[in-house]
Formats: sequence, structure tokens, C-alpha cells
Amino acid sequence: MDDFSKDSDANLPSILGPIDKAISQFEAVILALGVLLMALNTVANVISRFALGESLFFVEEINRILIVMITFAGMGYAARQGRHIRMSAFYDVLPKIMRRYLMIFIAFTTSFILFFLGWFSISYVQSTYATGRLLPTLSIPVYLMFLWVPVGFFVTGIQYFFTGIKNLSSKTVYLSTQIQDGYEDEKDT
Repeated sequence: MDDFSKDSDANLPSILGPIDKAISQFEAVILALGVLLMALNTVANVISRFALGESLFFVEEINRILIVMITFAGMGYAARQGRHIRMSAFYDVLPKIMRRYLMIFIAFTTSFILFFLGWFSISYVQSTYATGRLLPTLSIPVYLMFLWVPVGFFVTGIQYFFTGIKNLSSKTVYLSTQIQDGYEDEKDT
């Protein structure tokens, strides 16, 4: 199951595969940069506190921006890796074909809800923009920090939509476009 290139079922149909791969690379870069910048920012602040006796004035605001970015970029990554929270007691007792149908329903329903939340969050970003609020220390408009919210919702919604498509076009049940359902010791029935 680790080598998806040997699995003829591993790719999404038509143009969806390259789109999924591009989104995956975007998420990886954003998450890696976000975590590295947060670590660098925090370490620089610790060094400043010990060397100069004072914290850097901008650290808290930068980390706040990075936390929002990592959280909402990480939603899509978690969905892609099948690492989202699942309550699967009912799901696990179903036969494979019913699990597949239920997964299709869950993926498309979740996708719809995330697209709705993305649309709703655009309204929030617009209202934040209209206030003209600035971050007190850096004087960066607050709405720029919240731009990651709709991006995260839409990217995660796309990921769940692709999971629904994957399950429609496959005989195997997938938790995401790349992760098959099941346990390592479970035999395919």
C-alpha cells in the first residue's frame, strides 16, 4: 500500500490528478515554510531575550499570522493524508460496498460544508477589510492574516471532493485520494 505508483487505482481521473498534485505541492511548501519561519522567529526571540534582555516586539504578531496560516493550510494536508478525525464505529461494521457508498456521501457532504464555510469566511474577510484594522505592532492589515481561512476551507473542500470522485471511480474504499481505507492486517474482501 505504500507504493502508489504500482496501484493502477492510485490516480484521479483526467485533469484532476495534476490539479491534486499541484495543490499537494502548494500545501507542502506553505506548511514547511510556516513551521520553519515560526521556529526561526521563536528561536530569535529567545536569543534576544537572553542576549538583550528584551523580547523582539514583532514576534507575537508574526507567530499569530503563521499559526492561522499553518492551521488552515494544514487542514487540506490532513485530509489528503487521511489524518482527519473520524468516528468510525458504525462505519467499521459495514460491509466494504456500504463503506464505499458511505464514504462517497461523507466526502461530498464534507466538501459542500467546507465550500460553504469558505464562502462564509470570504464575507468575514471582507468585513474585516472594511474595518481597516491593523495589527498594532507591524501595522499589517488584519484581513491579510485571515486570507488563509477561505483558502484553507476551499483547498480542503477540493480535497474531499476529489476523495468523493476517487471513491466513485474505484472499487476500493479511499479515505483520501491517496490513502486506502483499512487496517494493515485486514485482508481485502
